[in-house]
Amino acid sequence: GPNGAGKSTFFKCLTGMLRPTEGDIRIRGVDCVGAHPHQIAGLGVGIKTQVPSVMNGLTVRENVWIAARRRNGTRAANRIVTETLDRIGILDSADDLVGNLAHGRRQLVEFGTVLAGNPWLILLDEPAAGLTAEEAERAVEIITEMNERAAIVVVEHDMHFIRQLANTVTVLHQGRILTEGHVDTVLNDPVVRDVYLGKSK
Repeated sequence: GPNGAGKSTFFKCLTGMLRPTEGDIRIRGVDCVGAHPHQIAGLGVGIKTQVPSVMNGLTVRENVWIAARRRNGTRAANRIVTETLDRIGILDSADDLVGNLAHGRRQLVEFGTVLAGNPWLILLDEPAAGLTAEEAERAVEIITEMNERAAIVVVEHDMHFIRQLANTVTVLHQGRILTEGHVDTVLNDPVVRDVYLGKSK
């Protein structure tokens, strides 16, 4: 959906960062309206925000270790960190300060913090933002692998990126579902073009 469609608000409600004014949010049968973010994370929900929320003053390893320990305990954390960094291809940067990394590498670190939490539901807010073509290709590989272990919801403007990830897409407009279906069908819908691009073709 276009800016202001309600995509980020949807994610904020799902993760407890924003309380909805009406309606229900149930995750694994649990009513999550009013729940705090850490409580929802405890239910197995992980989120990667558009702007990397990693800690710049810590190393790559330390950032991922915090996430691994929170969900898996201290004893398993070191092993999980090494496995995770190897999976996403940044084990060679394990001892680098995150603040010294380029944007694309920092995005990969955040993928690592999400993976280390072993979630069953992963929310990705514009994961291709600011990535080079090569980095975006790597992100597609990582997300595809993540999808073997978890359900994934992606908010993204880059339709080329989306085509590589999903067959079914949902378009939001003014906080409501405008349409849903196969990516090609949706993108060729005149109503979607009008809302998304501001004009029909």
